[in-house]
Amino acid sequence: MPRIIFKCPYIKPGTERAAAHLNNYVRYVATRDGTDLLKPDKASQPATKKQRAMVERLLRDFPMCRGMFEYEDYQSSPTRAAASEFITRALEDNVITGVPTQAQRSGLRGERRSSGMDEPSPLGGGEGYEACDDAAKRENYVSYIAQRPRAERIGVHGLFNGTGDALVLSRIAEEVANHPGNVWLPIISLRREDAARLGYDNARQWQALLSTYAPQIADTMNIPWEQFRWYASYHDEGAHPHVHMVCYSADGRSGFLDKEGIARIKSGLAKNIFRQELTEIYRQQTQRRDELVRQSGEVMKELIRQMLSGTLENPRIEQLMGELAQRLKSTSGRKQYGYLKAPLKAVVDEIVDELAKDTHVSSAYDLWYQLREEVLRTYRNDLPDRLPLSRQTEFKRIKNVVVEAARLGEHTEVFTPADTQEPPQAGENAGPEPEVESEGSDVPEEASEAPPAVVWSDRYKQARSFLYGDDETPQDHEQACRLFMEEALDGNALAMHDLGRMFVDGTGVEADTEQAHAWYAKALSAFQTVERQRPNRYVEYRIGWMLLHGVGTEQDESAALEWLEKSAELKNTYAEYQMAKHTLANPSAKRERTRQAVDWLTHAAEAGLDCAQYALGKLYRDGGPVAQDMTQAVIWFSQAAERGNQYAMYALGKLRLEADDPAAARRWFRQSADLGNQFAQYQLGKLLLCGDGVAKDTAGAVRWLTESAEQGNQYAQYALGKLYLLGKDISQDRESAVRWFTLAAEQGNEYARYFLDHMNDSPSLFASATRLLHHMGRIFQEQAPPPSGGISFVDSKLRRKIREKKIAMGHKPDDHEEPVQQLR
Repeated sequence: MPRIIFKCPYIKPGTERAAAHLNNYVRYVATRDGTDLLKPDKASQPATKKQRAMVERLLRDFPMCRGMFEYEDYQSSPTRAAASEFITRALEDNVITGVPTQAQRSGLRGERRSSGMDEPSPLGGGEGYEACDDAAKRENYVSYIAQRPRAERIGVHGLFNGTGDALVLSRIAEEVANHPGNVWLPIISLRREDAARLGYDNARQWQALLSTYAPQIADTMNIPWEQFRWYASYHDEGAHPHVHMVCYSADGRSGFLDKEGIARIKSGLAKNIFRQELTEIYRQQTQRRDELVRQSGEVMKELIRQMLSGTLENPRIEQLMGELAQRLKSTSGRKQYGYLKAPLKAVVDEIVDELAKDTHVSSAYDLWYQLREEVLRTYRNDLPDRLPLSRQTEFKRIKNVVVEAARLGEHTEVFTPADTQEPPQAGENAGPEPEVESEGSDVPEEASEAPPAVVWSDRYKQARSFLYGDDETPQDHEQACRLFMEEALDGNALAMHDLGRMFVDGTGVEADTEQAHAWYAKALSAFQTVERQRPNRYVEYRIGWMLLHGVGTEQDESAALEWLEKSAELKNTYAEYQMAKHTLANPSAKRERTRQAVDWLTHAAEAGLDCAQYALGKLYRDGGPVAQDMTQAVIWFSQAAERGNQYAMYALGKLRLEADDPAAARRWFRQSADLGNQFAQYQLGKLLLCGDGVAKDTAGAVRWLTESAEQGNQYAQYALGKLYLLGKDISQDRESAVRWFTLAAEQGNEYARYFLDHMNDSPSLFASATRLLHHMGRIFQEQAPPPSGGISFVDSKLRRKIREKKIAMGHKPDDHEEPVQQLR
């Protein structure tokens, strides 16, 4: 597996010596020719005595050198060339962190002569370090990384950052040299073969990577993004091409980086640089996980059979399980591992370690660890000791497996742990799509105020009243279609568009995709004509929306975004919402554009757009583009809910459920369920059936579960199947159970499939095996999702916080939740 070398020394502020070191090191790295000239006939000879002494001295003075690729090469082949390469690189990377003694200087001068290295002094004044304390003779570090030979140039020098602008080297060099705060100087190194294979053998690729990864570096260095400054240069050096960076805070006050932070930066870089290899590893993990699940299931099923028949072969497990079962009977509260007292947890831990002795379980655990360690090797030189299974935090679920196994007689629950989250709904986006704007200031009221092709006329308003129905007008789709047709024939682009929707949906007319496309195309043409005659921000939004979704034309995202941004800049709320959604969904968007997206979304929300209010609430709830703020999240969810947004109602219900307020959660779920939200219907049904904090209502629960299941919710389908199979609180109905299990299984529900395959098993064995197989099928899963397609540059700490919060709210770690999958 390839590896990355990452070091991050820094210069402390406040002394002439610090400034001298910066000036000195930066220009050294800029002017040395990057080549140690050795006579070819001596390069492969064993390292000289002086070289070996210098190597030992460098390792003693700078222990971190042991982690360099050059030192690994020297260890494997201690030739003069390898020694020279290591000595040169070690001096280059470490001269800023300390000044050698006079004896070391003398040794360096003699060593360089004896090894044939005739390149300029690293400090710019004679050989060795003699000019180290004379700031006047030292050039700037920035100039070094920008101008030295083998620094790949982008323009007149090799320095770059994330702006794409031409950089003035002298100004930057002076700024860095006189900076009053800490200056970090990260160095990133790869082996030549890895850099070439992965495309990181040129400055442009490094610029693209670091530009995107810079926000994570800033966050890890505890520097606010608006204060973060960084520059870098790629050095196409021999067998180990590398990148030098300069990082600091503009205000000179912010910034702190410890060993944990350095490791986090290194880990993130490795995962992005080696994503191709990691993708293959994750593919192998999936294969091993499938085999592991199968083996683990067989082991647990056999243990259950032995326990039920009294033939369990492990007397210690039998003794511990008996003790645990007895003590659980007298334990009040939730009987899950996390809620147990320490003495009971100790019993569970001992059982887990006994289970780990089983050859099948230990083999599965070993396979999982092998893959984990393979990933760790990409950015770590030393691997941590393997933990016993009972202490492995990734596999906490196995402890609940033990608790459940001790409660073999209590297996009549309908809901499994997997149903606490909602499955991502393919094709759904951020709640109600604002395809057609309601009556407002952007849409002209009278023909005299705008071209007649876009008019909110009385006849058009009447047609919409018939289409949707209101207090004064009963819904009448045929009347709506007739009035829209009259308006469309008079040239109203709004009516043309509505006719297209009616033909798509078959509303008031027979569904006809060709007719729908024809009316949509006419609407788009009319909008474009109006825009040419008299530009209008609402018309610009409508054109952009149709191009973005390929309605009445071929999809053209680039052109669509131009129209939408033009409209958003003129404060059209729907265009602002669309631009915000698209920008926030794009991980490669520049930081300034994420900021603009939040501004757009906030303005649209403040203007009363409920889908924008809901989306903004999710941003504040989940954090990321904005600081996490649950108070703001509730405020925006509440405003959206007041405007009838079913997804906001559902989100509020989930928050109240997490806050242990089931009565309030029920109210929000009921409001959302009444509007047809299948997720709220499922949660409401679950609350009513369990009666946890609310009055139990089995009939109501079955009603809401059925409504959710009929909309395709596999968890509601599974719950109904188990209800009818067990006959708990309702009449047993095997035929209905098979029907609902089948529908859930067709959507990939593994638990429903298991019930279908084992309908004839004995009830007690069947219930026990089902619960334990479910748990064992999940406990060994790798926590981090494999990279896919694009690159996600979210640091591990932030991901962990988001994941923990989502789990606390009832979501799986990989749950994207239903409506705003793209606004993350």
